[in-house]
Amino acid sequence: MWKWEAEGEAKAVIVIVHGAMEHHRRYGWLIEMWRSAGFHVIMADLPGQGMTTRANRGHINSFDEYIFEVKDWIQAAYRYDLPVFLLGHSMGGLISIRLLQEERLNVAGVILSSPCLGLVHTPSKFLDLLSHGLNVVFPSLRMNSGLTVQMATRNEEVREADSNDTLYITKVSIRWYRELAGAMKEAFQELEKIQDLPMLVMQGGDDKIVNKGTVKEWFNHVPLSEKRFKEWPKCYHEIFNEPEREEVFEYAKDFVISQIKAIGYIV
Repeated sequence: MWKWEAEGEAKAVIVIVHGAMEHHRRYGWLIEMWRSAGFHVIMADLPGQGMTTRANRGHINSFDEYIFEVKDWIQAAYRYDLPVFLLGHSMGGLISIRLLQEERLNVAGVILSSPCLGLVHTPSKFLDLLSHGLNVVFPSLRMNSGLTVQMATRNEEVREADSNDTLYITKVSIRWYRELAGAMKEAFQELEKIQDLPMLVMQGGDDKIVNKGTVKEWFNHVPLSEKRFKEWPKCYHEIFNEPEREEVFEYAKDFVISQIKAIGYIV
């Protein structure tokens, strides 16, 4: 777990949860934007990703591993005695949803960035059926994810950096896929269990990875007192890496500041 502290007096703590295949180092720009705007940031690599391990890359035994890990990051954020916000991108958004369906946390608000609630490209019925059997007999078998850097963002600098990134995962296990599919299903089945917190959902309008229609469907049905949906029309999946990312960040920051004011903190 890593902590980046704000310049001067901090307004709040932002806990960032990254997506599948990636790691915290890809968030340097976003971390610095939050930090320079007066926010502490806490982030780490999820189990089986980034710098956490070399042996089990792209593999987990249970999606709960992610949920327990992120809960620890939030517990660490409490030590600052400031409002805490959860920001989850893609699979990190799905982890955030499942965490809020399972636990009751002292969190001031949630930002979901292109949350993984459905995929644009899904395995054929045959492969999906096959994966159920393999999940029993050979759960650690790894297969190509089918995702490319070009599908994630239009930002050429990010594409170039990712193409030379040895920590970027290209293969995932059968168990990982089954656990992801199960978590997406539970996100819809457990809608009524979600903690009632202010939520901002931001979605890339030209997402090549996550099905934006499924995201909007989930958003329309989630029973929250305060929720906001923002689609960025030209953006691919990684809205915080896109050419429009400064505008995306300012929108997210405005949401956070409005929630801080709403709970009586001086900004």
